[in-house]
Amino acid sequence: MDIDRFTTRVAQLAGIDRASSQRVVEAVLSTLAEHLSRGEAADVLVRLPPELQPYLHTAGSPERFGVAEFVHRVARRDGSDPGTAEKLAAAVFLVLRQAIGEDEFADLSAQLPREYAPLLSGRSVLDPSERMLARIASLNDTSVEQARRLTEAVLETLAQRIAPGDVVDLAARLPVQLHQPLRRGVESPDRRMSARKFVARVSDRAGIDVERAVRDIPAVFAVLRSDMGDEFFDIRVQLPGDYWPLLGIGLADRKSGKAGDRRG
Repeated sequence: MDIDRFTTRVAQLAGIDRASSQRVVEAVLSTLAEHLSRGEAADVLVRLPPELQPYLHTAGSPERFGVAEFVHRVARRDGSDPGTAEKLAAAVFLVLRQAIGEDEFADLSAQLPREYAPLLSGRSVLDPSERMLARIASLNDTSVEQARRLTEAVLETLAQRIAPGDVVDLAARLPVQLHQPLRRGVESPDRRMSARKFVARVSDRAGIDVERAVRDIPAVFAVLRSDMGDEFFDIRVQLPGDYWPLLGIGLADRKSGKAGDRRG
């Protein structure tokens, strides 16, 4: 793939012009270079158009930073906000996958933590946080901003309650902009939290009353279940029966017409 095709495809995916696309590609590859060792970068570099190879050149030791820091560095280089940078970076990775081939991209992905999955899979450009929040807002008949506060409150509280490994799996299915609440929750675990306490914490964090929290929480879980598929079962089995009214089983199905959850 030559540089014209590379930057044109990024522009098409991200909905930006060619000049912006070139700047974004430089920002993403330069940030990726900071994360990779010289050998790791070289394996990718040789498959890129010659004009893009200098951006991936690395001479120092690799910095192993998380996906939120990756997005922050891209935003700083591109002059955009983190939400925009996330979608732009995902577009670059989609085209990079086409440019270097599936096998080499799999090797590259193996060098990055699992939390990078929303960028590497393209989810952040194909299904960004705004779209997920809009689905939750639709289920609850609220604004997207209200859905954001509720969703962040649920994610932070859920991360306190479930096992750390399942938090990592959940993050891999979420847009990067929704990872921060999970990190906050992991820092203050409460594995024995009752459903009543769960609702109270969500209520406090979202700034809504308890009755509304009880009514609105199932929409968040319904969307998570839809997006996670069978992996949602790993979360569900960690929550005792008093949580089940909150889990949204059947709510998304009534809206979409799909069959309900038959796993228990």
